Parts: sequence; structure tokens; C-alpha cells
Amino acid sequence: MEVKTILWPTDLSENSLKALDQVRDLASKHGAQVILLYVGIDLKNYFPAYGNYPNPELYERFEEWEQQQARTRLDELCASRLGGCPRLVTRIASGDAVEEILKVIKECKVDLVVMTSHGHGHGNRQAEALHPGHTAERVSRLSPVPVHLVNPYKA
Repeated sequence: MEVKTILWPTDLSENSLKALDQVRDLASKHGAQVILLYVGIDLKNYFPAYGNYPNPELYERFEEWEQQQARTRLDELCASRLGGCPRLVTRIASGDAVEEILKVIKECKVDLVVMTSHGHGHGNRQAEALHPGHTAERVSRLSPVPVHLVNPYKA
């Protein structure tokens, strides 16, 4: 299998960062480009459930703040821990994580996805260790390319 482009979706949690070594090793081995993807929450999808529609300016301000925070953290991660990757691209999106991951796979002609089986999770480590998280499960099921899942509890 030829691997030219690796996608590493991350929520920047400690769990998701445990895929870092494998991403770096695979990129080095194949001379592959790494796309580091962060997908933020689209709050517009949540407020209607509560019947509240805050001022659209609040959405925009929050999205701008979240993207700035994500950009800062991604830049720090790239500088401090991903210096060994031959080529690195960072992307920030907003919306449903699975949809955005699948979109990047197609748009960027990704050959391999490397992600942890669990991101930020819900704190029940025993239950999480038994089954992949919702996002990882859906990506691995729907992805047109291989998905390498890293167990963060064993990495």
C-alpha cells in the first residue's frame, strides 16, 4: 500500500495525542504528508434543542475564539512534537466531526487515517476500553480508506 497522505484527526485531548508517535513514525517511513485536523463544535446545532437562539454574533465570536485556541494549540503541537514529519498541513473545521473527517479524506486524497479509538471521552475508562468511541467507530465504518485506530489506554 502506497501512503502519500495521512490524516490525523484530533480533538487535542490527552487521549487523541497518544496517536502522535504512530503518526510521526508512519509519515517518516512513507515520506508522507500529514494533515492534522481539528473539528470544533458547531453550536448552532445544539441551541435549537433548548429552544434558545442566542444572538448570531455570539456564535461567531465563540467560533472565532475556538478557532484561535485550536490554531494556537496546533501550532504548539507542530513545533514541539511533530518536527520529524516531512510535510505537515493543519486544518481547522467546524461541524460534525465524522462528516468533516470524511470530507477531508475525499478532498485531500488521503491514503490512511490514524486516530485514537477514544478522544476526550466521558470519563468511564473501563467502558471506553472495551469499545471504540462514537466518532472512531463511525469513521472506521464509513471511511473509503484504511483507518488505523490507536488504543490510547495501551499507547
